[in-house]
Amino acid sequence: MTDATTEAPAATGFDALKGMGTVEAEAPVHVQKLDAQGRAYSTGKRKNAVARVWVKRGSGKITVNGKELNAYFARPVLQMMVAQPLNVTDRATQYDVVCTVEGSGLSGQAGAIRHGLSHALTHYEPELRKVLKPHGFLTRDSRVVERKKYGRAKARRSFQFSKR
Repeated sequence: MTDATTEAPAATGFDALKGMGTVEAEAPVHVQKLDAQGRAYSTGKRKNAVARVWVKRGSGKITVNGKELNAYFARPVLQMMVAQPLNVTDRATQYDVVCTVEGSGLSGQAGAIRHGLSHALTHYEPELRKVLKPHGFLTRDSRVVERKKYGRAKARRSFQFSKR
């Protein structure tokens, strides 16, 4: 005798692929990372500049290499660039920022501080990541100065041509 139960027909096409494949990885959970003094720390880089940034609750004071922000960066564009992560997240008067920066020039240093400050803010308040990421503050700008090649005046510039 034959069994009267019928099996479901085998799925064909894309329906057969539904159950297969990789399991979607859940988004990583970001947690608050503070040191013993209640500060969030991060490192920011831009060109050849490296900035070490500490963020803690305070009145909005920004100190760079022991100097006030407007004393270290005289150009308003650089001051604005450093303060961008705080302004975008509406935290300009809630955190004190202490940073040390070295290498490169003032523009590279300002970019390094902005990068480090953005990361430190996400360590202090992980939900700020959603605000900072679309503005590109969490991405390290990987462009660096091209090296000089032999037979060239600079990285790409040739020596001046002379017929004689």
